[in-house]
Parts: sequence; structure tokens; C-alpha cells
Amino acid sequence: MAENLKNENGALDGIDRRLVELLTANARTTTADLARQVGMSAPSVADRLRRLEESGVVRGYTLDIDPAALGYTLTAIVRIRPLPGQLRKVEKLIAGIGEFVECDKVTGDDCFIARLLLKSIDQLDGVLDRVTEYAETNTAIVKSSPVRRRLPPLQARS
Repeated sequence: MAENLKNENGALDGIDRRLVELLTANARTTTADLARQVGMSAPSVADRLRRLEESGVVRGYTLDIDPAALGYTLTAIVRIRPLPGQLRKVEKLIAGIGEFVECDKVTGDDCFIARLLLKSIDQLDGVLDRVTEYAETNTAIVKSSPVRRRLPPLQARS
């Protein structure tokens, strides 16, 4: 059925894929513009968007900000290994430090891999000092990002 959001493999149909791609490129695209670009009526597109939201495929509409335009010229990746018994404390601490803009809990030697945004290298020690009382850290400065965060493949690979 063409109106299904996903097939049994979780893949979106062609129209839903195109809507997600268009909204990823510009989340402010109007329903009328989306409808024109996919060859459907605006009410049909609005219904598809509602179903994409309800099914959890679309979690929200975001704004992409350039950190450098706000003075955040340095990005660091920090691997974090909490000291024994400090996992929850470290997780809560990281969540409360604004310079940590992203953090994943991972398997392996480290428990967390986090991304920091800083205005200068001088800030790095001050931020890390708040964590190193409870964890060991290993930091790498990002030189460039050849692959920026992107969508997962939206169609099933053969």
C-alpha cells in the first residue's frame, strides 16, 4: 500500500524518503512547497508528515548553527573512563557541562566519547578538570570533519 510509512524492513517508501531528505536540507520548507516537490496535495503531505512524526521517524525539526560564528573555534573529542564507582556521577556531570555538546555511552575501554566545543584551547583544562576528579580522560583536537553528521541510508541496500 502506497500510504504505508515503512515496510516490514523499516524502510520508508519513496515519497516519505523524499520528504525526509527535503526537510533535512531545509526544515523550514512549507507543506505547500513540499507538496509541489513530491507531486502531492498539501493535505496529503501534511498527513504523511504527521504519521512520520507519530511513528518516531521524525523526532523534531532543528536548527543548524555554525559554532564558529558564535566564537567556538575549537572542537575536541574526549574519551572518558570513570573511576570505579563513579559512572553515574560522571554521566550526570557531563550532562551538566554546557561545553559538552554531544556524548555517547560506549563499550570498550572507555565508557563515554564526548564532543566539546570551546572558544579557545585555554578553556580545555578548566572543563576537563571538572571531570578528571572522577574519571580519566583522553582528548583529541578535531582538525576537520570530512563527514558531518548525516542521515542514515533511507533506502534498503540490495
